[in-house]
Amino acid sequence: MTTGAQTPRYPAQPRRSRLRTFLPLGVAAWLVLEIWLLTLVAGASSGLVVFLVLVAGIILGSVVIKRAGRRAFRNLSEALQQRQSGVMPAAARPNSEGNGLMMLGGLLLMIPGLVSDAVGLLLLLPPVQKAVSRSAERTFERKLREADAGTLGGAFQQARMYRPDGKVVPGEVVRDEPGDTPQEPRPPLTH
Repeated sequence: MTTGAQTPRYPAQPRRSRLRTFLPLGVAAWLVLEIWLLTLVAGASSGLVVFLVLVAGIILGSVVIKRAGRRAFRNLSEALQQRQSGVMPAAARPNSEGNGLMMLGGLLLMIPGLVSDAVGLLLLLPPVQKAVSRSAERTFERKLREADAGTLGGAFQQARMYRPDGKVVPGEVVRDEPGDTPQEPRPPLTH
C-alpha cells in the first residue's frame, strides 16, 4: 500500500576509481600465479625444496628489514645530534636513500611466493632503487601540481554530513561545561 509520499531519491553513486576496480583482480591474479609457480617448482623438484626456498625468503627478508631499519635509525640519530650541536644536517647523504625501498624489498621477500621474492630481490639493487625513487618522486610532484590550490581550512569547510535523503546538514557542536558562563548566541551557519 502506498501513502502518496515520494520515495527519496539518493544521489548517483560516484564512479569507482580504476585502482578500486582493478586492485582486487590484480591481487587475485598474483595469488593464482604464486600458487601455480610454487606447484610447478614442487613438481619439478620436491616439496622440501619449495619449503627451503620459502624459509630462505623469510630469513633473508627479515635480515634486510632489520639492516634497513638500523640504517634509518642511525641516520636519524646522527641528524638529531648534528641539529642539537647547532650544525644543520646535510641535505642528502649518499647512503641515506633507499631505506623505505629496502624495507619494501625485505617485506616482499618475507611474503611466500616466487614472484614476490623476485620483485623483492630487484628492489634491493641500487640502480632499481634509484629508478623507482625517481619515478615515485616525479609522480608525487605531478600529483601535487594537479591538486587544487587551497588551505587546510578549506578542506574542513568542504567536509559535511549527508542525510540519507541527500540533503546537506551543516552544523557545529557546542559543549556547555558545568560552571561555564553562558555564551551569547552564535550567528547562523552559512554555506
